[in-house]
Amino acid sequence: MPSNKNGFYRRALVAALGSFITATSQAEILALEEVVVTAQKRAESLQDVPISVSAMTGDKLSEAGISRIADLQAYVPNLSMTEAALGSNVYIRGMGSQVNQGFEQSVGTYVDGIYYGRARQLRAPFFDLERVEVLRGPQGILFGKNSIAGALNLTTAKPTDEFEGEIAALYEPKHGEKEVSLVLSGPLSNNLKGRLALRQREMDGFVDNVARDEDQQQTDEQVIRGTLVWDVSNDLDITLKAESGTFDSDGRNLISLGEALPGRISVVNEFQKREADDKEFSDNDYENYTLTVNYSLGEHTLTAVSGYSTYEFEESVDTDFGRLSLVQTPSEEDFEQFSQELRLTSPVGETFEYIVGAFYQTNDVSFAEPVPVTLPGVQVVLDRQYGTESDTWAVFGQGTWNFNESLRTTLGLRYTEEDKEGFRRLATRNLDGSLFGGLDPLGADVPPLGLFPHDLAGKRDEESLTPMVNVQWDATPDVMLYASLSTGFKAGGFDARSNRRTLADGSPALEFEEEEALAVELGSKMTLLDGAAELNIALFRTEYEDLQVSVFDGILGFDVANAAEAITQGVELDGRWRVSEGLTLTGALAYTDFEFQNYDDGACYAGQTPDRVEGGVPFCDWEGNTNQFTPQWSASVSADYVVAIGDNLEFRSVLDLSYSDDYYAAPDLDPNAVQDAYTKVNLRLSIGSSDGAWDLALVGKNLTDEEIVTFANDVPLSGATPSYFAFVERPRHVAIQGRYRF
Repeated sequence: MPSNKNGFYRRALVAALGSFITATSQAEILALEEVVVTAQKRAESLQDVPISVSAMTGDKLSEAGISRIADLQAYVPNLSMTEAALGSNVYIRGMGSQVNQGFEQSVGTYVDGIYYGRARQLRAPFFDLERVEVLRGPQGILFGKNSIAGALNLTTAKPTDEFEGEIAALYEPKHGEKEVSLVLSGPLSNNLKGRLALRQREMDGFVDNVARDEDQQQTDEQVIRGTLVWDVSNDLDITLKAESGTFDSDGRNLISLGEALPGRISVVNEFQKREADDKEFSDNDYENYTLTVNYSLGEHTLTAVSGYSTYEFEESVDTDFGRLSLVQTPSEEDFEQFSQELRLTSPVGETFEYIVGAFYQTNDVSFAEPVPVTLPGVQVVLDRQYGTESDTWAVFGQGTWNFNESLRTTLGLRYTEEDKEGFRRLATRNLDGSLFGGLDPLGADVPPLGLFPHDLAGKRDEESLTPMVNVQWDATPDVMLYASLSTGFKAGGFDARSNRRTLADGSPALEFEEEEALAVELGSKMTLLDGAAELNIALFRTEYEDLQVSVFDGILGFDVANAAEAITQGVELDGRWRVSEGLTLTGALAYTDFEFQNYDDGACYAGQTPDRVEGGVPFCDWEGNTNQFTPQWSASVSADYVVAIGDNLEFRSVLDLSYSDDYYAAPDLDPNAVQDAYTKVNLRLSIGSSDGAWDLALVGKNLTDEEIVTFANDVPLSGATPSYFAFVERPRHVAIQGRYRF
């Protein structure tokens, strides 16, 4: 008969084993789902990438009702995306490009590997995405093309091996928003798969234009995308994607603030109201095509990515921003781009891993803007024509040496050549189209309006070499540390918006120079609580030289110049924690300190005493100033809770909080145009089947009804007592959303 002592040990051993099994099972239940990204042109875990990256899945984008890229900023600290009077702004860590048709964006956007550098491309609707990645800091090697501040890496959803479909709809009554989408995906034959995605969205608007008795901005969007994947053999697959869409609007999300112009009837100061008689519209059509070929060469992969993108738009903007028709700005733009990239990727798990490749891109932009200006005693058409052609070649390589299982270093290098030709032609005409005031073939000067007819042209040839090095150390199986030193380059170009022949130094008012960046980043990516939590930290410092900036001339135009130096530095934290089987918390926090240095050519805001005046343009010293759209602190927190209801239903609530410190909304850093700190609250409540076949949800956004200005500036010609206009975010709204999957 066994002794009691042996029985005690036996029972203790069984209890210990039971506790271990229970704990192990619980750890498996609470383990976070791995986030896979392609930030380094390979599919790898987010926790293995030595870059500060935020990633959002397609499901999160759909559930949150995100229908445009600008909505991402509510979920990604240190990212700012706003619409301005004549373009769009994208900033990461306080760095971005201002509004000018001659600019490409400092934050590069890549959709399935194709570079979209024009601000207009960022306004296009997007949906049915697999993933969005926000890469912070210069991305000068694998992305390369002008991504000096960071990159947005978008991956569209691909065809599935089994047939599936989804019908989704959203209705928001307050602003008349309606959205319907359809996705069909699955095999078409033994080795061919297809995916079709369609979306229709329209909205009445949320700014009350009391002069026209209508809500604005009214929008109407359609997009259709088809994707085919052909598995030719075990070694070869081909993906073809074609997309076509329109996004049209009437009116603008715009209000007027401050004093009125002489003769103007009134200015409405109430938020979400406007008084403007002129009709405004923007009609946009675009097409995108992408062909991706992957061919296995043994254990290596050869990838060819070909892309063609084109768009055209016509629009008319009320740029006096008031009731009278003083300055109405009609414009149209045509854009065409072709790109080709070849990459050779080595297998993983070797002592030395590498990616090498070559890149070519050509594009053509033509822009026309005949602006009638009607003032007492002066009636003139500012007839602007602009065009540029660009050819870019690059070769690049990135190699990783794995010293051992825990220590590795990566070296990267990209060589780029870019050739550009551009012109800007400005004529002054009478309202009937004839030349204004004389025999000059371009018309006469109008100094009070800062108009000086000209016909300028130029060529630019640039070369750049952008190296990068980083070191990764797996301090423990759950803690990775990294340090990186990288460089960035953004090509120069031709100013599309100046109204002058020459700058103050006598040089033609056409070209601006390239800008450069040097960045240092230290970071750590940690897996905690046996895989139930993650915490990532990045400390960064980036020094910029010869920043490309647009300076308002105080009348009707903007002059592009190169600022001397700027430094942005700070810290970013983000993490996830699966608290229980039904509750997951996600959060991010960023602190950014941006400062201009040695920059005495800054714009002066209305009423500011200039440090100097050259050629009639006032300049103010921006030494020590921060940048627009750059809150010192920004943060986001999300709580996702799921609970079963019976055997077949589940209830889910997702609470999203986003915080922004105050920031300058105006490009001239006017203290009268500062957006105060705010916290935005979004909430989604849904009930659906446990297998995910359907759900029905209430989606509430900006539930605390924050009044948020995204961009502001002086009203042109408003004189010493300035008026202001401001673009505003959507106020509180609640929508009903339904999805059915089959």
